[in-house]
Amino acid sequence: MSTLTKEFPAPAELATPSNFDKNEAHQVTTALAGLTADVFALYVKTKNFHWHLSGPRFRDLHLLFDEQADQLFAMIDVLAERARKVGGTTIRSIGHIGALTRIEDDNDAFVAAEDMLARLEADNLTLERHLREVHEAAEKAGDKATTSILEVYLDETQRRIWFLYEARQQ
Repeated sequence: MSTLTKEFPAPAELATPSNFDKNEAHQVTTALAGLTADVFALYVKTKNFHWHLSGPRFRDLHLLFDEQADQLFAMIDVLAERARKVGGTTIRSIGHIGALTRIEDDNDAFVAAEDMLARLEADNLTLERHLREVHEAAEKAGDKATTSILEVYLDETQRRIWFLYEARQQ
């Protein structure tokens, strides 16, 4: 197994004591690592669009993208540390993020504002699905702390989707 995909068990030096069943902890920490990679990738994409936005709605969308990027960035550390608390490891590098994320890169030199909104809306819908998947794994493991965190992030993600959708309606 590649060191990029081997999430559990944690190396002895990183083995956090836990009362979780080792298999369930493995399921949760592996899911959290993928989710953390997704959030990191979506953060970078959102900042990319924030930096490269142009057009008549510049100010409003620039501020919207920055607000959403800040929200995503705040999620990364919480998710990564949660994986460590459960007894596993988390993302380690850009390559690891690339191997785990399900959010597509966006390397286009120019993206129209309307396309930015549509792409971010679709990516946040993808993230919402992944949040639900990780929530299910955490619920199965009886990991109430992780489910609680994810419920807040589900609400925040749904709000981002709503705002992006409404911004596309203008």
